[in-house]
Amino acid sequence: MQPSPPCTRASFDRMGVDHYENFPVASLLLPAALRPPVQAIYRFARTADDLADEGQAAPAQRLAALAALRIQLDRIERGEPHDWPDLAAAIRAHGLPLSLLRDLLSAFEQDVTVQRYADYPALLDYCRRSANPIGRLLLALYRREAPALLAQSDAICSALQLVNFWQDIAIDWAKGRVYLPHSELAVHGVHEQEIAAQRVTPAWTRLMAAQTARARAMLESGAPLARALSGRVGWELRLVVQGGLRIAERIDAVAGDVFRHRPALGKTDWAVMTARALRM
Repeated sequence: MQPSPPCTRASFDRMGVDHYENFPVASLLLPAALRPPVQAIYRFARTADDLADEGQAAPAQRLAALAALRIQLDRIERGEPHDWPDLAAAIRAHGLPLSLLRDLLSAFEQDVTVQRYADYPALLDYCRRSANPIGRLLLALYRREAPALLAQSDAICSALQLVNFWQDIAIDWAKGRVYLPHSELAVHGVHEQEIAAQRVTPAWTRLMAAQTARARAMLESGAPLARALSGRVGWELRLVVQGGLRIAERIDAVAGDVFRHRPALGKTDWAVMTARALRM
């Protein structure tokens, strides 16, 4: 089962909120007319994400490849020959803002060059470009772009991105990245050496609890969007929100020890999530 509405950088089958696998790619739960544009957006986002993060390419090579994708968007915008006919067709048919696709590229470029974040405003600015555009693009496809709905989508998307960061602290450390803001580390008296040593202290537990609490509050603030998007899409969004909340809950349950207990959603979790989604 692949949850489908706004923003979802996640594969709940694989455990949580990671990459774009939970994008509604050809999902039978999507209206047939929306499957091709969603597939096109997915292919673009997945391609760009892989260029930034996969394989053994040097940073300069990654940035050059992402720059080439940016040129493709420029060519689509100018009506010049390009290599993305499916994406161009989706942009034309649905009036998708190219600025959102450029925001994604900006975030992926940042992943190549930035490994640390000073504070939450800096991290949330990254989320604004790495996660929020997906929700906004899908809302554009649904023709639901009222400011209040966009704000709720942004809250959900950024929160899912944050939950992804907190469950993947060890994985990101191996890539040389720390998404925990320096300001948060300082407030809780935690040093990066504790990440390297995978040391779970009372200070670390308090640090992680503060991060999951923030993500949980953001998910709850965006949850009314599920009621605004009725039908299958609204139901799927309820599950997406509950999936993010469940991952945060699982992180709390192990006192923030994501090093030895990376959260994974199983059958029991899905039952819990479904029951909670019914009450949203």
